[in-house]
Amino acid sequence: MAYLEPRLFGPGSGLGLGLGLGRAWRLLKRLPRRQAFSASSSLMEPRVAFSPAGRSLFDQPLGVYVEALRPELEVTLRARLRDDAGEVFESQGFYRADGEGRVDASRSPALSGGSFSGVEPMGLLWALKPQRPLRRLVKRHVESPFVLEVEVLEGHPRGQAPAKVLAKGTHQRDLLGQGLTRIPLREGAVRATLFLPPGDGPFPGIIDISGTGGGLPEYRACLMANYGFAVLALAYYSYEDLPKQMKEFHLEYFEEAVNYMLKHPKVKGPGIGLLGHSKGGDLCISMASFLKGITATVTVNGSIANVGATLHYKDITIPPLGFDLKRIKMDKNGLADIVDVLDNPLEGQGRQSLIPLEKAEGHFLFIVGKDDHNWKSEFFANEASKILQAHGKEKPEIICYPGAGHYIEPPYMPMCPASMHLLVGQPAIWGGEPRAHAAAQVDAWKQIQVFFHKHLSTEQDERQSKL
Repeated sequence: MAYLEPRLFGPGSGLGLGLGLGRAWRLLKRLPRRQAFSASSSLMEPRVAFSPAGRSLFDQPLGVYVEALRPELEVTLRARLRDDAGEVFESQGFYRADGEGRVDASRSPALSGGSFSGVEPMGLLWALKPQRPLRRLVKRHVESPFVLEVEVLEGHPRGQAPAKVLAKGTHQRDLLGQGLTRIPLREGAVRATLFLPPGDGPFPGIIDISGTGGGLPEYRACLMANYGFAVLALAYYSYEDLPKQMKEFHLEYFEEAVNYMLKHPKVKGPGIGLLGHSKGGDLCISMASFLKGITATVTVNGSIANVGATLHYKDITIPPLGFDLKRIKMDKNGLADIVDVLDNPLEGQGRQSLIPLEKAEGHFLFIVGKDDHNWKSEFFANEASKILQAHGKEKPEIICYPGAGHYIEPPYMPMCPASMHLLVGQPAIWGGEPRAHAAAQVDAWKQIQVFFHKHLSTEQDERQSKL
């Protein structure tokens, strides 16, 4: 098991992200200073510049600069973006311009009092917070970008105090990379969206399954496909003609999606990968345990027991894990802490809900936030490892992130500390410390890609060459 200390990777860190992200930072570091700050501050109006200029993928680093300020001037960089539901998210960093009137977020330390402090190249993004409480940043339409607005304000205004705006800039943060194809899928019972990289392929195939929010979230599958994977974002309830509520699921539906991917001419066989977060995680473990053609499975803060709804497969029925709402604890803000609500799946009636993952034949990676307050993700991962090894199976990879909460998302998505919990019916805390959580998201994203490329590309190529 790996315990990774949180680090935010960027210029000067010595650690690249790999698979495109590291290259982006190295390019950012090589950007000539004269290109970003090309004229004397006495001859120019203050302006905001970005690198890359204009647009970039949401999960890639972004350079933010201000030039032509008065030397040593104290300024505030305020970032704002709006999600598809119209919710506004904001952050601000307090800075002091250098002797040449410049602020470079990758080098200039943010002063205390803002949304973050210290040298935080991506702080303006990972520290975003909703104007209205208990909201999570959501991107439902991946074809349109997030538009990031950055204002430069004179001084360090507090609260609603008015401040002079010195400069403004906007930058598009895309999810759908250049050449990526988005294909809405209505194949038999399957309701999904397939993302294919540019080129003839075939590509390593992944099915992406989200948590209890329902619908068809595409943002993670879309971003992952930018790195050479054919990714199917799979809906399983509260979407079109699928079940409206989480009451019972039939694994045959998920099996149909697996078979679709295995037969697709642009998907490289002989097996595919599964990626699931939260409830999506235990669904992926069930798929890996019962279905054929699963080579690699990644769960992000998932459970090893069936949770929330009855699961059927042929003549097998797995009931949902029991819970006791009396175990809810209320924090000082009146939010529910539900980490102890679920029963132990290794004891008593809970054993009926334990997924028989010892039946699985593929590889496993468990991504764990050690401050997950939705449930005991680290306990689930450790028990999964014990079960697999006790049955002679390969020891799974487990990566634990101190300070990371439940919603470990793609890089630079702001942490959601609390929101409405659909199964509990009230606002609940998800856990996490913003800076550590942001670092975990960057590293976990890299680790997931490495894991899938290892087991779906190199390993399968070796198998096919032997045939």
